[in-house]
Amino acid sequence: MTEHTVENLTPEDDEVEITGKISELPKPRAVSTKYGQKKITVATFEDETGSIGLTLWEEEIDSINEGSNVKITGAYVREWGNDVQLNISRDGKIEAQ
Repeated sequence: MTEHTVENLTPEDDEVEITGKISELPKPRAVSTKYGQKKITVATFEDETGSIGLTLWEEEIDSINEGSNVKITGAYVREWGNDVQLNISRDGKIEAQ
């Protein structure tokens, strides 16, 4: 797995490993899923090359703070509407550094 930077992410990337900072962590909202009500937010993740939306669910939201430096492993990139977003897979994780 190679370390990525925001500027070289593309919507087909899988198995992304990236290190940076959570520059913005909006208040989560509730959404209905097939698994029931879940908390979701789209944080702003940035590194020295740029920033990208980072979709966070449930415990992922509670595990970090705005301004935290984090390492994300097992992420993937997808286009959602007109935005390119970073998502953490079921096997992936986000860890404060």
